[in-house]
Amino acid sequence: MRHRSLFISMLALLALAVSASAALAASPRAVVYSKSTTVEGVVKGGLFAVKAGHLNQITENPADTEPAFSPDGRTIAFVRAGDVYSIRPDGSGQRQLTSGAELDSAPVVSPDGRSVVFERRASESGPADLYSVRVLGGGLHALTSGSADDHQADFSPDGRAIVFVRDSGSSANTKEDLYSMRSSGSRLVRLTRTEGIDEFKPRYFAGGILFSRGESSEGPAAYADVYTMRRNGKKIKSLVAGIGSAYVEDVSADGHTLLFRRDQGLWSKRIGPGKARKLAQLPDASQTNGVFSSDGRKVAAFVAAEDQQSLVAIDVANRRQTQLAEGFEASEKDGTAIGPVIAWQPAPHKGS
Repeated sequence: MRHRSLFISMLALLALAVSASAALAASPRAVVYSKSTTVEGVVKGGLFAVKAGHLNQITENPADTEPAFSPDGRTIAFVRAGDVYSIRPDGSGQRQLTSGAELDSAPVVSPDGRSVVFERRASESGPADLYSVRVLGGGLHALTSGSADDHQADFSPDGRAIVFVRDSGSSANTKEDLYSMRSSGSRLVRLTRTEGIDEFKPRYFAGGILFSRGESSEGPAAYADVYTMRRNGKKIKSLVAGIGSAYVEDVSADGHTLLFRRDQGLWSKRIGPGKARKLAQLPDASQTNGVFSSDGRKVAAFVAAEDQQSLVAIDVANRRQTQLAEGFEASEKDGTAIGPVIAWQPAPHKGS
C-alpha cells in the first residue's frame, strides 16, 4: 500500500512538472521597444513592453533605447545616454554596466547570456571599437582597437565567434568590409575585400554568414543586395537581388529564414532557392527594425496603418497581422518617436 501511495505521488509530481513546463512554453513573450514623447517641451519615455495585449512601461528615462534580450529572456541590455545598462523584463534589477565620457551603443548579449558586446566611441561622430562587459557588471574588455570604425557585431550561435563591419577609412576607395574574430577578440580574420563597395549588416545563419552589399550611406546613392558566404568568407553567393534594394533585418533562430527590408516593405525568404514573400508595408522613412519571434513563426514590426504606425505581430505563413496592444498606435505627428530597435523576448530553453 505504501509503495502504491508513493507511486501515485510520483505520478502527481510528474504531471505538475509537465503542466508547468507546458504553461511556461505557452506563456506569451514580451515585445520591447523604446519610445519618447514630447508634450509642451517636456520629454517623457523609456522602454516599453507589450505582452498578452497589455502595454507596460519598464523604465521612465526617455534616453533609454536599443533593447537586447539575453537568450533565456530574463535580462534586457539597453543604452541610456551613452552607457550600457541591464534590467529584468519586469523592470527590476537595474544595473549600470558601463560609465565614463565615451559613448556606448548597440549592445548584443552573448548566446550564453554572460556578457554584452557593444560599440564604444570617444565622440558621436568618431570611430567605434568593440568592447565586452559582463551582464552582472565588471569585466570590461576591449575586443578591437585602433583608428578603424568597428560596428554591427553579431555572435555566432555557439558564441565562439563574432562577425562585424570594419571601415578602415584609409583611402577614398576604402569601404566597409566584414571581419570575424573569436569572442575574446583574438584571431582576427578579414572576410571580404571589395574596394568601392560596402558589406554591412552581417548575420550568422545555419550555413554561414549573410549580409547586405552595396552602398551603406544614407541618401539617394544608397543601395544593397543580400549575399551569403561561408564563415571563412569563401563561396559568396547572391541571395536577394534585382529591382529594389534589399537590407538585412533579422535571421530566424533556427538559421533558415531571412527577414529583410525592400521598398518600404518587410519581406521574408527561406535562405536558399525560392521566392521572397512580402509581409507588410512599412511607414515612410521608418528606421525601426523588424524581428522574428524565437520560433520563427511570427515577426514583430511597426507597420503603416492609416497614416500612423501600429505595432503588430505578423504570421509568416499567412501574413495575418495581430495588433500587439489593443488601441496602441504611435505617430510622429503627436511628437512621439520610436527607437530603432525592437526586441522579442526569447522563449526559455528547456531546463532554464
